[in-house]
Amino acid sequence: MKNDWDIVVIGGGHAGAEAAWAASRLGASTVMVSMDPSRIGQMSCNPAIGGLAKGQMVREIDALGGLMGIATDNTGIQFRMLNRSKGPAVWGPRAQADKYKYAVEVQRLLQTCPNLTVIKGEVARIETEGGNVSAVMLADGTRLVCRCAIVTTGTFLRGLMHTGERKTEGGRVGEAAARGLSGCLTELGLEMGRLKTGTPPRLRKQSIDFSKFDPQAGDEKPAPFSYLNEYGGSWSPPLAQVFCWIGGTHRIIHDLIRANLHRAPMYSGQIQSVGPRYCPSIEDKVVRFADKDRHQIFLEPEGLDTDEIYCNGISTSLPSDVQEKIVHLIPGLETAEILRFGYAVEYDMVWPTQIDVALQTKKIGGLFLAGQINGTSGYEEAAAQGIVAGINAARRAAGRAADFVLRRDQAYIGVLIDDLVTKPPTEPYRMFTSRAEHRLLLRNDNADERLTPIGHDLGLVDDRRWEQFSRRREALELAATSGGDSSDAQIRELLEIRLKYKGYIARQDRQIERMAHMEEKLIPATVDYSAVVGLRNEAKQKLSKFTPRSLGQALRVSGITPADVTVLAIHLDRRDRSTKAISRE
Repeated sequence: MKNDWDIVVIGGGHAGAEAAWAASRLGASTVMVSMDPSRIGQMSCNPAIGGLAKGQMVREIDALGGLMGIATDNTGIQFRMLNRSKGPAVWGPRAQADKYKYAVEVQRLLQTCPNLTVIKGEVARIETEGGNVSAVMLADGTRLVCRCAIVTTGTFLRGLMHTGERKTEGGRVGEAAARGLSGCLTELGLEMGRLKTGTPPRLRKQSIDFSKFDPQAGDEKPAPFSYLNEYGGSWSPPLAQVFCWIGGTHRIIHDLIRANLHRAPMYSGQIQSVGPRYCPSIEDKVVRFADKDRHQIFLEPEGLDTDEIYCNGISTSLPSDVQEKIVHLIPGLETAEILRFGYAVEYDMVWPTQIDVALQTKKIGGLFLAGQINGTSGYEEAAAQGIVAGINAARRAAGRAADFVLRRDQAYIGVLIDDLVTKPPTEPYRMFTSRAEHRLLLRNDNADERLTPIGHDLGLVDDRRWEQFSRRREALELAATSGGDSSDAQIRELLEIRLKYKGYIARQDRQIERMAHMEEKLIPATVDYSAVVGLRNEAKQKLSKFTPRSLGQALRVSGITPADVTVLAIHLDRRDRSTKAISRE
């Protein structure tokens, strides 16, 4: 094996897969290091992709030329468009996937990348020289010389799993934790934190009485995630489609949980980390919503060739004996066999104030972070960061600036990254439509119009995708000028959506235009905020810590006021005039 690489991708989850896919397809010689290559692309928790806002991000990843949408379409076993009762701006595509086939498909797609090598190993150290990444050292002594490293370790950095009083080291059931890298990142000067996530029990399908649950079918006409499958309008899922089922808890279960809170790691003090508020455990639901008599449960098949059922809605780290009682008290699960108990996992992360909008660390050149290591939760958030990190690492390795940045008005991906670097999460970050002030523009139906030209300019969108996109764009333009006459049904629907939102979009365009000068006014990295006359001390400290890219981003930093930005703008103008005067002399 060669020992000189452009990029080393550390980890093979959803962030790592997208990073490796993007970097290698852009021509960078890339090696992915995974502790278990057979688990690359593994769905650790819910066997589903997409949802509200998350589905829009998957469409954006696909529009840029990423892999998640393709893998989902090829392995989806139920497709649903959420929020159909509301406007198209908040429709969210979602798919149940066969989680085993999904991982195999991701691995197959990665094998098509000519510049990508996958090796088994654990990363022990990242070496630097002159403030830049120079090599990655594996635990077995193998040294991978490289120009960039992308850390996508998910929940594996000092991962610790909890089921009641029992604690087990690992980032996922059956897989060891990564122990050495956290210390290395600390030595490199990065401030680490610790977060928590959780997962519910899995049940044997044959042991469930589904007659006591409400069936939930997918859409009669499933919509694909990938634009490659949407263009032409004749796509149908290649795999058999299945039902999910809806049930619920009740007061007796809630009383049982309350009686055992002292054995729950989150309440006993065994876990100190913060978990995702918007995806709470059943313990949290019972405590936070004490007035509710019922919480919904969704039974979701994990695949076509397995009898595992995922119990969405009862994520828990309660002891196994309590989990047994909870499950068997749910109508329809009286005799259910538990294949795997739920658990919580704590893991190390890096506070994202230490990365820039290219996802490169501010202290170490060529060191990129993507996924849960930046404080996010969810496959889609991880993949979105992965593709951005992969693109920017490939640009840096080629001697170009790592300056691929999506704005908040361009993509949910832009909202995600801007939020991370300006508003550090106090809990695992999850994307919602409400986080995007320009969500009327950022619809799932127009992600290709927004991003495929960008992906083509980058070199990530191939000729086949570009030709198909160009044909549909021309068809839409023709339909718009002809009033929709002789268009096919798909084109008519897209045109109707655009007409409905035309007035609202014009208003948002004006708002974006008013803010454009703020976003375009870049702040030099050499600015000494402590020397800015008239700037509040708190603002000096915050701006020095966050080092915003532009005046617009400075305004979004938590605790920074419009007055602070005005003072900073005056300082930058004076600085520019002074620099020009000196250059004339």
